Amino acid sequence: MNERAPIVLVVDDDDAVRQALARLVRSAGYRVQAYRSASEFLQCPPLADCPACLILDVRMPELNGLDLQGRLNAAGASLPIIFITGHGDIAMTVRAMKAGATDFLTKPFEDADLLRAVDTALRNASQALEKRIEIESIRGRLARLTPREREVLVLLVEGRLNKQAAYELGVAEKTIKVHRARVMEKMEAHSLVELARAADKAGMPPLPRQAVAG
Repeated sequence: MNERAPIVLVVDDDDAVRQALARLVRSAGYRVQAYRSASEFLQCPPLADCPACLILDVRMPELNGLDLQGRLNAAGASLPIIFITGHGDIAMTVRAMKAGATDFLTKPFEDADLLRAVDTALRNASQALEKRIEIESIRGRLARLTPREREVLVLLVEGRLNKQAAYELGVAEKTIKVHRARVMEKMEAHSLVELARAADKAGMPPLPRQAVAG
């Protein structure tokens, strides 16, 4: 089985409901992993890099769905959550949605409504995963730059010409050209626009330049 295929996680303490949800989701062609409690879910190993969403019952013994959502948020887990409950109220729905839930369904609900919510959640998860993988790749390329190359990168994305960069760093213009070529190669950028976009996506902060400070 493809471990990178989308997966739907189901957490519900009611055996019959949990099994019915798992069957429904599998019938739509998705992988499913079901858990009988929030505690059991928290003990499971981390997922591989694949789009995932969580169908979560609100009212469960020990640790309820809203508390589990809070723990996941505190841990920085970007997992889309679809809440289901047989006893929903406005305050509960507002709390869940404010905390980032993608949907809140009150039983009984139509199968189509749940599957639509799953489709949306997995689409969002897939986009978030692609973005995270792209950022990690860019940061990996940034890590290959030498300190001087990072200084040159900062100057380039700030719009400096080779001559200006050479003056600010106190080196020859031909030296800047060499560093610039290496930066473009290591960052796999074909233009300064691509380079600037990559630095921005990676959240690269401006770096102090000793030559300028001196």
